[in-house]
Amino acid sequence: MKNIEIERKFLVLNDDYKHLATDYYSITQGYICKEPNRTVRVRIKTLSNGLSTAFLTIKSKPNAMGFSRFEWEKEIAVDDAKQLIDMCLPGIIEKTRWLIPAQSSSSLVWEVDEFHGRLAGMVIAELELESEEQPFDKLSFVGDEVTGSPQYYNANM
Repeated sequence: MKNIEIERKFLVLNDDYKHLATDYYSITQGYICKEPNRTVRVRIKTLSNGLSTAFLTIKSKPNAMGFSRFEWEKEIAVDDAKQLIDMCLPGIIEKTRWLIPAQSSSSLVWEVDEFHGRLAGMVIAELELESEEQPFDKLSFVGDEVTGSPQYYNANM
């Protein structure tokens, strides 16, 4: 379905993901709105070659199972994103996102977020699925599932 994000989140057991990663990039993000029913996020993504892109994202609250929610995202100018980040609520997030292909499906990619700054030490693995029932294999670094646990939503960190 269009504009629906289906995502599962897991704690990370070890740093095996770094050896399996095919790419990585840095993310700086902040929230303009963090309400129970919606969030509005500004994100700047910087590749290892220094090129940056930026996005404005609106998300609804997750469904009852915590897997699915409405997500609307629009690319914006990086300079605009920098100005918006200056206006965000306290608690800017900085992280490195590592991309690891799933072994069971060429279309699935594990995204491992290694947080920095005030959240240093937290590492979360996410997998975006095409349906809530889609099967997937957990890789060696994937631990307990935390999907639907509000303390692991970036907006609450």
